[in-house]
Amino acid sequence: MSLPSEPLDEPSAPGRTGGSRAARTAMSSVSAVVITLTCLLVPISLLTVWVHDIVLDTGRYVSTVSPLASDPAIEAAAVHRITEAADVRVDGARVTSDLAKWLEAQGLPPRVGTAVKALGPQLDSAADAAVSKVATRFVESDRFETVWTTANRAAHSAVVQALTGEGRGAVGVEGGTVTLDVGAAVESVKEELVKAGLSPAEKIPEVDKQMVLFQSDKLQKIRGAVHLLDVAGNWLPVLTVVLGAVGVLLARRRRRALVTVTLGAAAACLVFAIGLAVVRHYYLGHLPAQVQSPEAAAAVFDTLVRFLRVSIRTALVLGVVVALGAYLSGAGRLPRGVRGRAERAADSAAAWGAAHGVRTGSTGTWVQAHRRPLTTGALLVLALVFALWNHPTVLTVLLLVIVLLAVLAVLSLLAAGGRASGRAGQR
Repeated sequence: MSLPSEPLDEPSAPGRTGGSRAARTAMSSVSAVVITLTCLLVPISLLTVWVHDIVLDTGRYVSTVSPLASDPAIEAAAVHRITEAADVRVDGARVTSDLAKWLEAQGLPPRVGTAVKALGPQLDSAADAAVSKVATRFVESDRFETVWTTANRAAHSAVVQALTGEGRGAVGVEGGTVTLDVGAAVESVKEELVKAGLSPAEKIPEVDKQMVLFQSDKLQKIRGAVHLLDVAGNWLPVLTVVLGAVGVLLARRRRRALVTVTLGAAAACLVFAIGLAVVRHYYLGHLPAQVQSPEAAAAVFDTLVRFLRVSIRTALVLGVVVALGAYLSGAGRLPRGVRGRAERAADSAAAWGAAHGVRTGSTGTWVQAHRRPLTTGALLVLALVFALWNHPTVLTVLLLVIVLLAVLAVLSLLAAGGRASGRAGQR
């Protein structure tokens, strides 16, 4: 059920390098340089795809940030900002003082008036609690999700503005700060407060309050890098694949070169993933005062880089899987042993089937004669499926590996049946 061994690990024939040791050395050196460059370019290519195809794509970006409307950290930050923006103030001291004077005018003892005046702070607190309660109810409702999604059809606009400095709307960029206008939400809360009988809410002025989503004094430098990555997004991944193929083809031991380039790319992705975690830790540990909620900032950061993380993990797993497959198809003792056991298992299954009247006939004989091109064809088809898959994930890789193993198992069983039929015909 494994790939048949090919003589790819053997040194190149003299004819392939012109019979010159110097030429072979030069080609090996070029191969090593190209393979190293390929390994370094793999995470950079994934970054360009993320910027070009996800961050700057309106539909995908909106679908990415929409769930943030129900994120607890975002909800808490929104309630805080809306409550601040509404800024309803009942002058409790004045109300209780007027009430105390009226009571005293009606002949009640002064101590009653004093007790009533002491209720002023509680009245202020009750008003604040009422605003917070209404704001919380609004944020936890579907209406806030609508406000959030509408404003963040700016999720795309937010990123474009933040990373390119272009465009205006509910999401604004001033210097290195990205903000979301919560004025529409404040107006909705104001209406609910008035309906609930809190008349001072009618005096809330028109507001243009902002909730800080992101802040970095490096934004201008980031914009330049993003522009470069966006431009490179179309051709850099293709160039990386071509360079990897050239590096393998120029190598004296191609299978070993394939293992090297895939494991090297996986290692580069691992380093990149660690670097991304370090950047996250540093950013969240150095949030400026403008960011009121570190939890909300973390939620936004994690949402923005989610697809990048998925791509990095997918490339890492793919690299390990391809390297393992290339190694097991080689001529080493362990690969030969694994393939030998698989072949013996297939032969045993074919013998059991023949004993029970199950034979592959001419199909098995044909598969046995054409097993190598069939295996190569299966690999090419699955590689094409992976290349055309829209934003593959680790599950995509594992699914394709399972399909490949199933195909190889079927080919192995058919070939074993063909061998069994051949042996039976010779008797």
